[in-house]
Amino acid sequence: MKRFCLFICFLLSMNVVMKAAVKVDRVEPANWFVGMKNPSLQLMVYGQGIKDAEVSTDYPGVRIDSVVRLESPNYLLVYLNLSGAQAGTMNLTFKVGKQTKKIAYPLLSREMSGERRTGFSNADVLYMLMPDRFASGSTANDQIKGMRAYKNDRSQPSLRHGGDLEGLRQHLDYFNELGVTALWFTPVLENDSPDTDNGFSTYHGYATTDYYRVDPRFGTNEEYKQLINEAHQHGLKVVMDMIFNHCGFHHPWVSDMPSRDWFNLPEWLDGNPEGRENDRFLQTSYKLTPVMDPYASEVDMKETVEGWFVTSMPDLNQKNPHVMTYLIQNSKWWIETVGIDGIRMDTYPYADREGMARWMKELDEEYPNFNTVGETWVTEPAYTAAWQKGSRLSDSNSYLKTVMDFSFFEKLSQAKNEETDAWWNGYNRIYNSLVYDYLYPNPSSVMAFIENHDTDRFLGNGCDTLALKQALALLLTINRTPQLYYGTEILMNGTKEVTDGNVRKDFPGGFPGDKHNAFTAEGRTKAENAMFNWLSRLLHWRQGNEVITKGKQTQFIPYQGVYVIARRYAGRTVLTILNGTTQTAVMPVKRYAEVIGTTTVAKDVITGRNVRLDHDLNLRPRQTLIIEF
Repeated sequence: MKRFCLFICFLLSMNVVMKAAVKVDRVEPANWFVGMKNPSLQLMVYGQGIKDAEVSTDYPGVRIDSVVRLESPNYLLVYLNLSGAQAGTMNLTFKVGKQTKKIAYPLLSREMSGERRTGFSNADVLYMLMPDRFASGSTANDQIKGMRAYKNDRSQPSLRHGGDLEGLRQHLDYFNELGVTALWFTPVLENDSPDTDNGFSTYHGYATTDYYRVDPRFGTNEEYKQLINEAHQHGLKVVMDMIFNHCGFHHPWVSDMPSRDWFNLPEWLDGNPEGRENDRFLQTSYKLTPVMDPYASEVDMKETVEGWFVTSMPDLNQKNPHVMTYLIQNSKWWIETVGIDGIRMDTYPYADREGMARWMKELDEEYPNFNTVGETWVTEPAYTAAWQKGSRLSDSNSYLKTVMDFSFFEKLSQAKNEETDAWWNGYNRIYNSLVYDYLYPNPSSVMAFIENHDTDRFLGNGCDTLALKQALALLLTINRTPQLYYGTEILMNGTKEVTDGNVRKDFPGGFPGDKHNAFTAEGRTKAENAMFNWLSRLLHWRQGNEVITKGKQTQFIPYQGVYVIARRYAGRTVLTILNGTTQTAVMPVKRYAEVIGTTTVAKDVITGRNVRLDHDLNLRPRQTLIIEF
């Protein structure tokens, strides 16, 4: 009996020990880097009951500045100062009661200083693509065990199609052949959300469920780094798409909120674990003007910046300094870990303006030659210009170097269907948009585009190659940083009237079993080759062309239907000449004497043929002509 009682006591004591055991499931980030200008490091520690832990370290040059105990018992924030630390393995000790747990934490040397990391610029042409829709290099990652229910079905425009990072790696030569210099992938981070009953998925990548993990259906973190390294060997930069405004509904933060103020308006989730919309849910108005409106009402501002993007994408609260620190560190971690060359920030004005400025300022201090472009979807140049770093139009500095030119996109979308007249229509719209470039601190660091994953394809459901060539000629010769959308070079079209998936179709030849392979000249149709070759010649001509990247820009008011833009640098001149009408037109050479001077012969950039400038130029309907002398 005595032995039995002792055995019971032993089991009870073991149970107490087991209950009191310190559990650390995860630390984010999983490693960090010494020698950063900001020596502060936030560690987010996950583990059941970890909130009550005491934390210590005896690693030389490291001190614990503070420990933040959040509302949830399963998180702990540890702020370290690494100002005197060298690379090595730091031991962190977590103690709860008499129980302790040691974690070995890697502190790594940096591959290069922040100053040496050079971002994209107006000398680059960015090629935007969706990894799920571009190419599949492996079928082994089509079904990943342990992920929420999903399927690959290429017949369904809103489900996953199976593209991956290996597929991109296998086609790096294609990007060189085309002539682009930077690749912008839509988000590659984990989106572990189940497919919906009505056939939708998060193939697009904008519902992050893990900020430190590449979605395994795309590949691994190591494969992402390998892809970037090989892209660099091909002379290609890589821009990473990030989202600070919101995360995915199945991120661990949603089911176990670190604190109530981790999200904007979390109360609608109370008793609503499925996230179904109800009368307590507030969706964003999608109207970004209140953020800059000096007369904005509180209700309008709240709807814009605190309302959720959609029910499946919880709105993060960037006013919470711990949230913002987490996100800032995450962007630095990816720069240091895989060597990205730029960031594209989704839904930029939807997030807290001060929090985002803090991020940009810190990134600029650490990486002064890096670049970030923010999605600023308002079509008025004054609005866009106010978001650019150093703008005199804003009462606070955003530190955001590059903004997106939605004015150019909108005006071009209208102009392509109009005749250019003597006043407002056709290319007058582009002219009247560019006249406001004086508002920008740096017009060359404004990203222009004619289409992207959120818009109709430029060609709509048609194939107007004359209009497309004019749009591309403008895009690639004006004082902007240009962005192309995948497949434009082979005349991919589509509209969003049914679903976004119809403007995000698979690149032909990128998937097993494709009968049409547009990656090779042999596989392309005659029309596809004609467009590809025309654009490729223009892109290769643009590479390293200082007239385009540094030249003074002069534009002429459209005259008799003809729009002319000149770029001049170091005694060289480029003229982009567009007949903005469906009729033949004449360009009176004498009217442009200030940029032509005494030149009598120029060269057609596309064909290499001579163009006489000692008499007026006769232009075919919708003709595009780019000449240099």
